[in-house]
Amino acid sequence: MKAKAVIPVAGVGTRLRPHTHTVPKALINVAGKPIVAHILDELVGLGITEVVLIIGHMGQRIREFVDSHYKIQVSYVEQRERRGLGHAIFLAQKHIGDAPVLIVLGDTIFQADFSGIVDGQSSLIGVKAVPDPSRYGVVETSNGVVQRLVEKPDKPRSNLAIVGIYYLVNSKLLFECLGELIRSKVRTKGEYQLTDALELMIEKGEKIGVFPIEKWMDCGETETLLEANRELLNMNSKPCKIDSGIIIPPVAIDPSAKIENSIVGPHVSVAAFVSLKNSIVRNSIINERASVQDMLLDASVVGERSIVEGAFKKLNVGDSSEIQLT
Repeated sequence: MKAKAVIPVAGVGTRLRPHTHTVPKALINVAGKPIVAHILDELVGLGITEVVLIIGHMGQRIREFVDSHYKIQVSYVEQRERRGLGHAIFLAQKHIGDAPVLIVLGDTIFQADFSGIVDGQSSLIGVKAVPDPSRYGVVETSNGVVQRLVEKPDKPRSNLAIVGIYYLVNSKLLFECLGELIRSKVRTKGEYQLTDALELMIEKGEKIGVFPIEKWMDCGETETLLEANRELLNMNSKPCKIDSGIIIPPVAIDPSAKIENSIVGPHVSVAAFVSLKNSIVRNSIINERASVQDMLLDASVVGERSIVEGAFKKLNVGDSSEIQLT
């Protein structure tokens, strides 16, 4: 049976405010397209044809974007109460049935070798070795099989961080375990956790392995968003044109952007219908319909429809803002 994918994108994106006051986190631009587009493009490349999106905060905007850009079969499920990742996944049950399920968190852009994994016969969790595992959920393994999952351990016994990608063959058991947690009101840190359900699956005899993630880019806060922007542009940038000025690659510039008498790059992402004039911009993201004039921007994120004019500053400007500096 062919695998189906679940992408939870119901979070409010607290760590990306002020941008997520008016734009869902999944639609924040990075390296030329929204976060959710990076994920969906990767899934389409893997041959996934059915996707369930768990939406919540400004979910209609996500639905409009996906429906206008993708031809794959997409089902939408609303998580009206934020009761945890486990609860979000549980809501997808009727759309998954007994099919294997690939779960990808909605703020995780990834690159990995999925040959032999998707549509394979083994349940697997994506992991990456990290220098400070106490900051992450980690898996403890024996002979390649997961023994325990521990959230932010004080004394880690493993350096394999859980990156937010799960391929589970026995989806029936997954939903049974999630349902058991919810019925019994078993919460961790006030929420129903996917890791608790995976632990329960292991207790019931399910063997879950691990597979390495080559690139893992967390886009959950401004600094990591800009870091992901740099990494993706280094890997995937294409030649761009501007009205007048200089481009220092790598950059991603939407063809509809109007850029005059400016120096753009390196590591700059400019979205659709942006106006950029008499400015120097590097290591920054400028979202749709923003206007930037007479500025030097570095390590900055400019929200949709914002107006930024004046002096040379470092900024983190939310959507629909207007800033004039003299």
